[in-house]
Amino acid sequence: MSNPLLNLTTLPPFSKIEPTHMAQAVETIINDSRTAINELTEQLDASSISWDNFVKPLEAINDRLDRAWSPISHLNSVANSEEVREAYNACLPLLSDYGTEMGQHKGLYQSVKALNDRADVLNLDKVQRKILHDDLRDFKLSGVALEKDKQKRYGDIQKRLSELTSKFEQNLLDATMAWHKDFDTADSLDGLPESAIAAARQTAEASGVEGYRITLDFPSYLPIMMHANNRELRQEVYTAFSTRASDQGPQAGKFDNSDIMPEILSLRHELAQLLDYPHYGELSLATKMARSTDEVLAFLNDLAIKSKPQAERDLEELTQYAKEKHGISQLEAWDLAYYSEKLKNEKYNISQEELRPWFPENQVIQGMFDITGTLFNIKFQERDDVETWHSDVRFFDIYSQDDDYIASFYLDLYARRHKRGGAWMADCVGRRQTSTGIQKPVAFLTCNFNGPVGDKPALFTHDEVTTLFHEFGHGLHHMLTQINHASVAGISGVPWDAVELPSQFLENFCWEEEGLAKIAKHHDTGEPLPAEKLERLLAAKNFQSAMQMVRQLEFSIFDFKIHSEFDPETPDQIQQTLDKVRQQVAVIQPPGFNRFQHSFGHIFAGGYAAGYYSYKWAEVLSADAFSRFEEEGIFNPQTGLDFLINILQKGGSEEPDDLFKAFRGREPSTDALLRHSGIGQ
Repeated sequence: MSNPLLNLTTLPPFSKIEPTHMAQAVETIINDSRTAINELTEQLDASSISWDNFVKPLEAINDRLDRAWSPISHLNSVANSEEVREAYNACLPLLSDYGTEMGQHKGLYQSVKALNDRADVLNLDKVQRKILHDDLRDFKLSGVALEKDKQKRYGDIQKRLSELTSKFEQNLLDATMAWHKDFDTADSLDGLPESAIAAARQTAEASGVEGYRITLDFPSYLPIMMHANNRELRQEVYTAFSTRASDQGPQAGKFDNSDIMPEILSLRHELAQLLDYPHYGELSLATKMARSTDEVLAFLNDLAIKSKPQAERDLEELTQYAKEKHGISQLEAWDLAYYSEKLKNEKYNISQEELRPWFPENQVIQGMFDITGTLFNIKFQERDDVETWHSDVRFFDIYSQDDDYIASFYLDLYARRHKRGGAWMADCVGRRQTSTGIQKPVAFLTCNFNGPVGDKPALFTHDEVTTLFHEFGHGLHHMLTQINHASVAGISGVPWDAVELPSQFLENFCWEEEGLAKIAKHHDTGEPLPAEKLERLLAAKNFQSAMQMVRQLEFSIFDFKIHSEFDPETPDQIQQTLDKVRQQVAVIQPPGFNRFQHSFGHIFAGGYAAGYYSYKWAEVLSADAFSRFEEEGIFNPQTGLDFLINILQKGGSEEPDDLFKAFRGREPSTDALLRHSGIGQ
């Protein structure tokens, strides 16, 4: 039977993709690619090399592997099984070895260098020159100039890191799925909103048990922490959640990431030193907007200094409230969300649950399409003739107002077993120029919300709506690009600390009256969000925002310090570093058994190692960019067009600070972020 992954020129045929196809396809394509690249570099000489005879065929070779790997990687995240996981893991060393080989390929390097040297003769444009400049930098970071023994060590490190980061993520998924708690009656879930109780009943039914089941999936975990009146239940669930994949808690040692983390840090440190960087923090910054370790830490510490006093006041207010109104003399970690929600309700008479009826799935999606359609002159069309990996998944095409096809995306919104938690956007197909025309981009957009319950549509919280807008911002960055070179189209080639700009920018429309008018309509009556609820929602926007700010700064500083202050003599300093950062920045000290770091997938399994600060860095850019919309009208078509042209369409084809200045007319300022967060006012 032919392998459907070998020569993908259409959307992935998910029903035909078997785990047995995965490693076979990756191995075959890698072997074919190696042969093609060797032939390509051998037949070109420095005097005849050109963009058309070198870069274009190279893009086609790379695209074939990308097209095959994308659905494999995605299925591992959204439809995980033993067979898929085994196949995925079998691919990782193949890809790691190939990536290292190509990064150290002397022929490729010499060809890129030769083409770069001929840039003036060939009259290459600004974008082409940037691509070559980035490629030469990346060859250096891949160890192309290292001696043979060091190149081998580089490859061994990359392969081991690939295995370890995958194992970290799998441990976390297994630990999350392994815990649940069942109840015979709804009385045990006293305080939970109806939607959460109905979801617990549905989860039990899906698992073939009577009664109600809660899990550590976020849509199940969060309502317990915010609403369950049973303090012991909150403590039990908090303990299970905060000790996942660790040496503590109900599954202590079972899916333990304790030994994986120091090994990851040790290997990253060794990698940095191989490439003549003092530590991994500096290596990470080689491809980012921020210019130095000092600049990053100064940025984070400045925000902490400005935020911590208000965060301390937020906590003091919560502590006094819990004591005076509820007789709680000592606030514990499992009390914070619960009493915060009660205090928020008392101050503003608003809750996330209360708003769900106004955020039904189809209305939210339609509102999101209306907003982005108005801003960027595009329209959307759902299709039901596309194969997906699950019946919940929807598929949409994007068109210009003149009916020109632009891009497509898959939308997978609901939490389920064997699906990684969180929310993300991933490439399915990237934009590039081919011999037959322009290959249009396709994205995967994934969230983990509660699905429809009974005869009601899926009803989202306002927080979930904001998450959806965030991921859609990433999606638009990938899909609306007008750059036809794969390596800098969409989010490709965008520095990691600028990549969150479009996503965080789009969140702002969930907090604007004009934006909410398009998103929020009651699922039964179609009525808009009542004025008094809207007023209370907006008034509550910055409730405990300083506490949330210092929490994110805690994660960012911790990440940067464990990578930039790593000592190979004492590789397991993770807990001690985290404790020190918390003493400096945090206003809440979690219990001793808390093992947050064991589930910090962003830095130990994702792309944010020594880069988690990127969220705050880009939030400064996004808040400042949105301030122009505040000044000129949030649906001002010219402002939207400027954002489209200068940010979304340009992808990684220019430096992000230049693109930001082209849109905003000046350097970025932290003022808008602090103002939007209600800090220091």
